[in-house]
Amino acid sequence: MVAQIGAPVVAARAHEEVFAYWASLRDGARLPGRRHLDPGDIKRLLPTISLIDVVNRPEGAGPDYRIRLAGTGLYSVYGREITGKRLSEVYNTAAADYWRAELGKVVSERRPAVGAHNLGWRGASHLSILWLRLPLASNGAEVDMILGFDAVIGMNQLTTGIRAA
Repeated sequence: MVAQIGAPVVAARAHEEVFAYWASLRDGARLPGRRHLDPGDIKRLLPTISLIDVVNRPEGAGPDYRIRLAGTGLYSVYGREITGKRLSEVYNTAAADYWRAELGKVVSERRPAVGAHNLGWRGASHLSILWLRLPLASNGAEVDMILGFDAVIGMNQLTTGIRAA
């Protein structure tokens, strides 16, 4: 299997599609929860979809994050499986701090966030991800999970790490 996204325009359209799907699940000011997501509704985008758990830490420490699920296309980006890992197990200190800050805004503001992140920390400075993070709340109010979508920019072909038997 090959993950391939050629142009930022394609990535932006995919972001719009994921955002529109998430927005369609909202009930007024209430945020959708994980139970509202139907993977079949966004099937073609699943390879770079992720679900990120908000993990509570001791008072004053702020939340941490664990990648509950990472689509198969993200294997190419990270060079390994990241499902089940905390940020500090996936990223170097600077990158983990970047993600804690960005995800913290999604949690505290209860609003989507978008940005670009260069993969130079992984030795792949020719690659960047255009990322989208969307808040999910099982009770409709308190963010306890984040829906992520990453579009890789600057790559032609990367193998996913999955091999045929």
